[in-house]
Amino acid sequence: MKLKGKAHVFGNDINTDIIIPFRFKSRTNDPYELAKYCMYGVDPKFPEKVSKGDIIVAGRNFAGGSSREQAPIAIKYAGIAAVVAESFSRIFTRNCFAIGLPILIVKDATKHVKQGDEIEVDVEKNTVAVNGKVFTAEPWPEFLTDILKAGGLAEYYRKHRKFPWE
Repeated sequence: MKLKGKAHVFGNDINTDIIIPFRFKSRTNDPYELAKYCMYGVDPKFPEKVSKGDIIVAGRNFAGGSSREQAPIAIKYAGIAAVVAESFSRIFTRNCFAIGLPILIVKDATKHVKQGDEIEVDVEKNTVAVNGKVFTAEPWPEFLTDILKAGGLAEYYRKHRKFPWE
């Protein structure tokens, strides 16, 4: 699965309250409504800047803070195809695999990617290509990659009628 889009670059410690502030999250569970407020805590106009297929690139500890499952939903429904970061919080990682939002850990990602760069993510090969360079992301177990390729945990189950660990 290859994904290609424009990079939206953020720094370190972008927490779930920045991704989808409580005042918006508490109003609805509609993913399209949540997407309207994606990254509101750092850039209220972020959803207007996103084209379907774009990719977030961030520093360390992306999506730390609360276990807000609406954070990856807001990102995905805003049109973001994948998130590349130097590290992610554990609960955000689990939530991304559950909904089929690809995430890749790339050391020093923000040093290699600038705002607006064209970036390509290959989920199966576990690589990120930008500015003529290819970076290998930290590997995920094969069953997690299979879940991403299926579109998330529910889609994986619909397709296989079992979970990958059974």
